[in-house]
Amino acid sequence: MPSRADFAFLARLPGFGNHTGAKLREHADWPQGWLTALPPRLAASLRLWCERPTSSPLYQQVMTDLEWHSPAYGCYLLTPADPEWPAMLDTLPDPPLTLWALGRRDLLALPQLAIVGARKASQAGLAHAHGFAGELVMRGWSVASGLALGVDAAAHQGALSAAVQLSDDDYPARPSTLAVLGCGVDVVYPAQHHHLRQRLLEGGGLLLSEHPPGTGAHARHFPRRNRLITGLSHGVLVVEATLRSGSLVSARLAMEQNREVFALPGRIEDIASSGCLELIRQGATLVRNVDDMLAELDHLMPAASMRQEQPVTPRQQRHLAPRESLARGMTQELPSLAPATPPVVQESSPLCFLSAIPVALDQLVELSGCQVSELSMQLLELELEGRAVQAPGGWKRI
Repeated sequence: MPSRADFAFLARLPGFGNHTGAKLREHADWPQGWLTALPPRLAASLRLWCERPTSSPLYQQVMTDLEWHSPAYGCYLLTPADPEWPAMLDTLPDPPLTLWALGRRDLLALPQLAIVGARKASQAGLAHAHGFAGELVMRGWSVASGLALGVDAAAHQGALSAAVQLSDDDYPARPSTLAVLGCGVDVVYPAQHHHLRQRLLEGGGLLLSEHPPGTGAHARHFPRRNRLITGLSHGVLVVEATLRSGSLVSARLAMEQNREVFALPGRIEDIASSGCLELIRQGATLVRNVDDMLAELDHLMPAASMRQEQPVTPRQQRHLAPRESLARGMTQELPSLAPATPPVVQESSPLCFLSAIPVALDQLVELSGCQVSELSMQLLELELEGRAVQAPGGWKRI
């Protein structure tokens, strides 16, 4: 197994991707098997690192990365060599080589459920996200989301509101909320969430990213962020989503990762509910309350809440009430959440080869000259923008 320094080097090595790292970790011995399997240019760089690391052009950058790891300040550089590495990520076809974390690292060991949805959510959608997140925390689950405007923010706020009401006697490790970012953990994005970000850190939450500190937000980062949100979670709840919402991409990623997908129903004439209704039509679990979610997870987490054996206190009993009452009680805590402005995305090369007729992925690889991993990310970006869609037979332009 490569060391933390080795993984930090591989994450910085140009041309060495997550898919390659996953395959080598599974099938090749370190380091000789890796050197044999890699193409000559990458093998030469890795050999130099293994034999004379101080001579590697990446040495100083790797040392800077390792110095950032300061547990006393809540700063962590995590790799698959660390015992705290979330094992669920290793079930992905492209797990990251490194994770940057700021806050409570032990949250990664607790059971997670993700809540995602529209940035321009209705007040009802915000209340549902807030209420579900709060009750999940009271039931022992941490809540993962993306710190975006709208549903993400409401879910983080609901989780934090519930977490402060728990005592050290309620759970061996207090659940809270985890925000996976499309930028560095030291970057405030969106700017409106400066105070929410601070509240999350002070309230026992965790910021997580596969991008090094100082990395700015960019549209291409968000599909990759979404796969981590769902990859870290046993299931994902979609609160509100249109048919072209990025939340549906997250739901599809969750299905591909063999995670449970839950959706809140809504009025059939409401465009904000159209994506959730489509997910339910495709087999997602229709959710009315938290019990509907946890019933589907019994086979995965028979003791999901990790609650210590003790009587339920009256205060905890109140929080086991139906979701509707909890949502009504927390709605007034929600601040006014402004609609998000999505990042500007430049024209991506796969769009040049798409038309109304679906084109298979392997054909797009030949036409574009891109690797499968990079092409998949570009196609996900186009899908998020509403410019392309996956259809029977391949991808087509919208």
